[in-house]
Amino acid sequence: MVHYLNRVLDLVTKVPTAVRSVHVMHRAGLVPLTRPDHVLRSALAVRRLGPIAGAARVAACRDSRAVGLVDERGPLTFAELDRRSNALARAFTERGVTDRSVVALLARDHRGAVETMLAAAKLGARLLLVNTGFARPQLRDVAAREAVTVFVHDEEFTPLVDALPGDLPTFLAWVDSATDATTLDDLIAATDDAPVPLPREPGGMVLLTSGTTGTPKGAPRQVRSPLAAAQFLDRIPLRTGEATLLAAPLFHATGFSQFIISFALGSTVVLRRRFDPEATLRAIQEHRVTTLVLVPTMLQRILDLGPDTIGHYDTSTLRIVFTAGSALSPELGNRASRVFGDVIHNLYGSTEVSVAAVATPADWRAAPGTVGKPPVGCQVALFDDSGTRVTDHGVTARVFAGSGLAFGGYTDGRHKEIIDGLLSTGDLGHFDADGRLFIDGRDDDMIVSGGENVFPGEIEDLLVAYPGVAEAAVLGVADPEFGQRLKAYVVRSPGAEVAAEDLRGHVKANLARFKVPRDVVFLDELPRNATGKLLRTHLADLG
Repeated sequence: MVHYLNRVLDLVTKVPTAVRSVHVMHRAGLVPLTRPDHVLRSALAVRRLGPIAGAARVAACRDSRAVGLVDERGPLTFAELDRRSNALARAFTERGVTDRSVVALLARDHRGAVETMLAAAKLGARLLLVNTGFARPQLRDVAAREAVTVFVHDEEFTPLVDALPGDLPTFLAWVDSATDATTLDDLIAATDDAPVPLPREPGGMVLLTSGTTGTPKGAPRQVRSPLAAAQFLDRIPLRTGEATLLAAPLFHATGFSQFIISFALGSTVVLRRRFDPEATLRAIQEHRVTTLVLVPTMLQRILDLGPDTIGHYDTSTLRIVFTAGSALSPELGNRASRVFGDVIHNLYGSTEVSVAAVATPADWRAAPGTVGKPPVGCQVALFDDSGTRVTDHGVTARVFAGSGLAFGGYTDGRHKEIIDGLLSTGDLGHFDADGRLFIDGRDDDMIVSGGENVFPGEIEDLLVAYPGVAEAAVLGVADPEFGQRLKAYVVRSPGAEVAAEDLRGHVKANLARFKVPRDVVFLDELPRNATGKLLRTHLADLG
């Protein structure tokens, strides 16, 4: 009886969230309440095929003639993608790929990558998205741990793939020159493109953590509810039939999630294999892009082109500039708002948690630097070191989050710390009086100098706001007197003349004395991984 009552109570608590989620998706055009048959087909497609192929099936049913993808080789409609991925799925089957296979994909952003994702999903195989910035040891370790049985890669990564066992079946997704090797295009052209039988179960996928401190961990995903998209659509006004430019790579949670949602909305996804700031502006103009998805370092590179270059392109169609993956400084977000208008949407989440909070343009105007509030279906809470919940605003504590998209544990059996059903993000943060969340830094980045706790983020934001500073990072280094002292690594803007004393004086005038960096090192660039995340552990080797 108690078990039954608990299930009823659980259902009752979920109903309001489900109702609100349906409303959010209806507002976006994803759930046309006048077409219950379409709603049912969408739900079944996601449940049977998973979020990738399910989203593509939904879009093809809505308008198969609509352009689903544009890459450097041109456009493909949703119908063409459906047929080509059917052929690729059949070709994979003929070569031994089954619903028990693990298909690893190491590729830039292009049609071959998307077709591989769709084909794997149609077979019920597990998809592993591999970081294009991997070194050979990382690739070898991850492939062994995840039990990879098939490897799809671009030709440029062949030297990396040579580190894998010689008997592992491999296929080329993109080639830059003539080759005798079999490519995905060869397989598709030579195979029947009739629909393939539905898999018994959706295959799922594995995203990899950034691996900034060692071998990346695998975070599996199994999205079966069509309402999951509401967690993004609640605070990000994506709409059906528009155009999304994904500058963030598909192997990263940011690019991958927005790729799926854009497909489900029947929006055109614009891809480029490599990020180029001016080419991005050109693509926005050419394809009348409404949503630009990128990481903050990419946004900075666009803004650094300067007003003359940016003004050469028509970016008036942009309604949403979606940033995630690393911290968006107040200065950078404000610069972007001055150039592109009230369009900044700053998402906070992680590979494990997925989305946790989103700052809308209104949030950003009121509190630059915030990551906003949790959308529907998401929770964020702060806990101190003893596990007690922190509710006072302005108090920094550990950030925990939960959502319907959160993972269930790493593929190696480990898990994140859990309190009250929420996962640790590894970050420290605080809420303001209006309930907006701010991230103060990583839990393990906190610096203790002379007995005082220092969070690098506020110093870095202050340095970046100084004229002539493009980027900044602050570390704690060993000091015999204070335990740790602060050391700043700074990248000057092109042509700027900024001295260390200028920066120390600027920090001293705005923050407590113990937060002033004793050392300032000027660099040409900060070390970052393929998704733009700062590699703090590499800084100490740079001087």
